Amino acid sequence: MTTTEAAGAPDTTVARFRLILLWPVRVMKPGGEGGGDGALAACLAEGEGPWRHVDDEFTGDPADFQERHYSEFVTFLPTAQRFLYGHGRGGRIPSAYGESPMATLRRDDVAAARVTMRHGEAPVLLSVAHVDLHFFYDIDVALLAVEVFADDLPLATAQDLMFRFGRAYPAFWTPSGRPGHCPAEVEWLSPAGAVLAASDYGDKRAYLDFACLHRAPGLAAHWRFLLEPMALDLAGARGEIRYRQLEYYRMPLMAFLAFRDPAALTEDDRRRLAWASAPATAGRADHGYDADATPHAFGPRQEQEIHGDLAGAWHAIGGNAVVLAGDAGDAAFMDAERGFLARFRHQYFLVFLIAHFHRASLLMFADELADAVSRLRVGDPAALMTFRQKSRASLERFLRFTHRYWIDEVTNHAETRAVFDVSRRQLQVDRLYQDVRQELHDMSQYLEGEAQRRQNTSMVRLTVVTTFGLTGALSTGFLGMNLFALDAASPALKLGLFALVFLPALALTLLTVATSARLSAFLDVLSDESLRLIEKARACFGRR
Repeated sequence: MTTTEAAGAPDTTVARFRLILLWPVRVMKPGGEGGGDGALAACLAEGEGPWRHVDDEFTGDPADFQERHYSEFVTFLPTAQRFLYGHGRGGRIPSAYGESPMATLRRDDVAAARVTMRHGEAPVLLSVAHVDLHFFYDIDVALLAVEVFADDLPLATAQDLMFRFGRAYPAFWTPSGRPGHCPAEVEWLSPAGAVLAASDYGDKRAYLDFACLHRAPGLAAHWRFLLEPMALDLAGARGEIRYRQLEYYRMPLMAFLAFRDPAALTEDDRRRLAWASAPATAGRADHGYDADATPHAFGPRQEQEIHGDLAGAWHAIGGNAVVLAGDAGDAAFMDAERGFLARFRHQYFLVFLIAHFHRASLLMFADELADAVSRLRVGDPAALMTFRQKSRASLERFLRFTHRYWIDEVTNHAETRAVFDVSRRQLQVDRLYQDVRQELHDMSQYLEGEAQRRQNTSMVRLTVVTTFGLTGALSTGFLGMNLFALDAASPALKLGLFALVFLPALALTLLTVATSARLSAFLDVLSDESLRLIEKARACFGRR
């Protein structure tokens, strides 16, 4: 391990810094219709926008299949391999249930991010490794993954990036109008250095107006740009594909930090990295929040599970943050093919993706069920029919989600399994799964009860019609005993007699059906042996 000289100050420089942000959103077509069959991903990939489908390593030229791809694949158990790679994963966009369950789209027009942490400070230039959108068959969820990296950053800058960069919108503004917990400015740059989009965190009035008009928070301009041509699902919004926010405005993240001198990190530094909190500031109470924040009584932080030096690297695993730190002088730690860097970008990322995909899918189901129940009107037959259709569709998709995607054991590799297990536990996906399952069970019970009630009502009406039709049946049966010799009658007379009997009988039957509810109540009274004859007669005429 590299150490600083005795006479020198501790060196906490981050020689290699990587940050992966993962942002789940619900995707849909205008009108709230889903597109989990792969149609939305295909629409994006085949359109005129910047997205293109990423060819899978398993279906391209075998010469391009690297050892890191093999190591990634064999890390997972067979059930997880089928989850991630499908059965002979090879379709460009999933079009059938048996093909690859996941489609990945990528845009290459964003090459760098220029981030100004605070007004007056010099910006930090981050290279963009990739901007991906992950879609899953049958599930109306997309996960935006943005990976950035830089070298030779001060520890405080790396902490600030982890704390501020992945903010979908400001949480508040200071009295001076500066956005809280956000960078002062973020700019996406093209490969030629041109500004493609810039943040608008400081436009307080726009965010307030948006929340007032749409009852939803507005998203920062540079994050909206990354998701184009998709548009926020709002009334009057343009766009063939819409999306809604599912999670908290602070995006889940993964951070890789290689230090020149890991021994220089204090316990406070490790805690701040584990919590992805802001750097310490002199003269400020240590709450781990932005120095510009107005003083509030913050509650206790969600506890992070810190795994100390596992296999020579320091891990901090939480539901919304996975941090991997180590020695920049350790070749095994820095190896992008076989070392921890390769594991971080591949195995760790995939299990982090699965955990957040599970949570996002369950939140999507919960949102979908809440929307269906909110539109239910018990007295409206059309609303009941729509509710039944949506409920059955959700139940069918949840069943397929359970049997295809719901896995709680993905690998036997200790560190990768720890990332997955701790992330799932802190994201509370098991509790959320049980909640959604119970909601679907309740809706299914309601639909079954409603179907039984309709069936019982139909049976009552049929019984009433049969009872009151008994007299007519006896009469027509008596007439059918050939009391009248009509064999020699003309066809016109026979047809006239048939109409003379059929039309009154039809009218009587329709009248009986129309009044079947009252007739059923009358029959109940008539069959009640505890009532006297006079009381039954009064009930017949609608009096008590």
